[in-house]
Amino acid sequence: MKNQNNPQKNRRNMTRVMMLLTGLVFLLFVFRFTFIMMTKTVNGENLSERIDDLYTRSSILPAKRGAIYDIGGNPIALDATSYSLIGVLTDKWSEDEDTPNHIVDKEKTAEALAKHIDMSREEILRIISQPNVDQVEFGMAGSDLSYGVKLKIEEEKLPGIVFEETPSRLYPNGVFASHLVGYATIDEKAKTEGEAVLTGQMGVEEAYNEILKGVDGEVIQQQDSLGYALPGEEMVVDEPTDGKDIYLTLDRRLQTYLESLMTKVYEEAEPESMVAMLVDPKTGAIMAATQRPTFNATTMEGIDLKWQNLLVEETFEPGSTFKVLTVAAAVEEGIFNPNATYQSGSIAVEGGIISDYNKIGWGEISYLEGFARSSNVAVVKLIEQMGFDVWESYMKAFGITTPTDSGLANEAVGSYNYNYPLEKANTSFGQGVTITPFQLVQAFTAIANNGKMMKLHYIDKIVDPKTGEVKKTEPEEVSSPISKETADTVLKYLTEVVYADYGTASAYQIDNAKVGVKTGTAELVNPDSGHYYTGTYEYLYSTVGFAPIEDPEYILYVTLKLPKNNEQKLFVDYLSDVFNPLMTRAISYAELGESTSEDKVEIEIPMVTNMNKTEAVEQLQANGFSAITVIGNGSRVVQQYPVEDTTSILNQRIILMTEGAMTMPDIRGWSKDDVLKISEVTGVTFEFEGEGYVVHQFLNQGSVLNPEDSVKIILE
Repeated sequence: MKNQNNPQKNRRNMTRVMMLLTGLVFLLFVFRFTFIMMTKTVNGENLSERIDDLYTRSSILPAKRGAIYDIGGNPIALDATSYSLIGVLTDKWSEDEDTPNHIVDKEKTAEALAKHIDMSREEILRIISQPNVDQVEFGMAGSDLSYGVKLKIEEEKLPGIVFEETPSRLYPNGVFASHLVGYATIDEKAKTEGEAVLTGQMGVEEAYNEILKGVDGEVIQQQDSLGYALPGEEMVVDEPTDGKDIYLTLDRRLQTYLESLMTKVYEEAEPESMVAMLVDPKTGAIMAATQRPTFNATTMEGIDLKWQNLLVEETFEPGSTFKVLTVAAAVEEGIFNPNATYQSGSIAVEGGIISDYNKIGWGEISYLEGFARSSNVAVVKLIEQMGFDVWESYMKAFGITTPTDSGLANEAVGSYNYNYPLEKANTSFGQGVTITPFQLVQAFTAIANNGKMMKLHYIDKIVDPKTGEVKKTEPEEVSSPISKETADTVLKYLTEVVYADYGTASAYQIDNAKVGVKTGTAELVNPDSGHYYTGTYEYLYSTVGFAPIEDPEYILYVTLKLPKNNEQKLFVDYLSDVFNPLMTRAISYAELGESTSEDKVEIEIPMVTNMNKTEAVEQLQANGFSAITVIGNGSRVVQQYPVEDTTSILNQRIILMTEGAMTMPDIRGWSKDDVLKISEVTGVTFEFEGEGYVVHQFLNQGSVLNPEDSVKIILE
């Protein structure tokens, strides 16, 4: 007991224990330190890599998105840069009071910004007066700003106003096959992750996004402990690979003209929708195509009216244009005798009665007259003679219900009802069978191309801008549903529809070529009732034409769905207002022997000075020119460039100046040479920065041009 209570002995024991523990901890520390020094890892994390992370910064080298051109090399879609406005409200990023990096005078800032963006002074003031917020954005009004607007805001010298640079896409032609070309915009998901990546959202931009977008590169840069980059320590790890350029089969001259014709008819007829396609049947190349409603891919005006690409995404019953295929099958089977007769009016089929649109008929007429009159009874009799199974085999051979593999998103296929005799008979005149314009026009290529059905395509070639490698789209034969002799015979019969006294397509005659045309009036299902509409004009009207009929170089297909305004004009007038001038223009180009891929045929420029502005433009268009720009706010043309009687290639831009103040046009997408034409006419000096096409102009469209001032232009 005595020894146990000895304090001195207890202290010695405790000291020994503490020394032992200290020694053990020291040994553990030495062991751990040695392990770290030898392995350079802590808890499985490599310390060398961790140091690199702390003092190394990597960033993306963005690839340039490929451009889209028409077949003649005219730009349709180009890369550009836009800017988003940001307001800094906190002073914690300002280095000192003399050089603030935040908004100091909110009243002044709001007043200045209101002059340059589409937002009121009061609304801007409300945004930049928010409490407990470090920085703010200005919504749509502060987004997608041009370089010129950015510079004007910077000239205001507003502290705390900064810009975020983002890639954007320029579509210099405005409304131009917009649903087919599509558009590209910043991917919202990538944007939230700190990346600004242009992604195709529709049409070619979406379908060929991987080819257009290229592959981003990467650069690594060393930085000090404060995060500042060390000079001379930048190293490119991967060079970016720019996207490839795509050349479409679209001809800008024909496409631009088609857009103007469609806009005029759409505004007059007020239909639910319209579609038009101009195709080369020898190759399947689409020369022009558009729809209504449509949109402007640069401003996005009209995008909410119709998202669907009606060329491939919406099926419909084609109506009597389908009879072209029915008659082709009958001729191929040897059962179409143009001189044989039948009783028109109506025919009984198991399950019901099928009537002509003229229900009392035209008496006993020939089958050729029945075709020209668009008789339903005639084609029903034809497929009864050939047999329903044989007729179905022809529909399949023509690609009905078979995808065209267009490559465009959401392509529909179509279908037909074929269970009962009445359903089978209905398909002979395009009822009970649904199809897309792409499928139908592809089938029509067999009629115009010696019996060979050609795959429709809209890509002429894909070019690698770095290597110059070219991938050309070669014409592809899908099938041969009929013989050359049958195709020639059907084309001959189609002229009867146009030129016979009783033909239904006499309105589609044109001056410079003989054409073959078939019209269609298809019933439409009312989505509310589930039954066919019963109103007088509640149909889908259409026409398909082949020209020149001796050896067709073009197929033109136009539809008009549910026109509301049928008082001033009828559907046939609306359709011919698109069909006749466009087919006339296309034939004129073909007669010139012009190579659409080069656009090099020369033609004399007519004199249009002293003419009314509208008449001058129409005169130039009638001579084949489509790139026409008017400068000035007057009504009479006082000067033109190039001048009259000089020769010019057809894709040359023509500048017209009217009396009154000279005004700046929208020149985005123009070449430098085209801009210099304005200088030639007006005497205004232009200063160019960069090479390529115009992406920014420092004088807004509609602004007055002053010969004493120079206008700065940015090219890319």
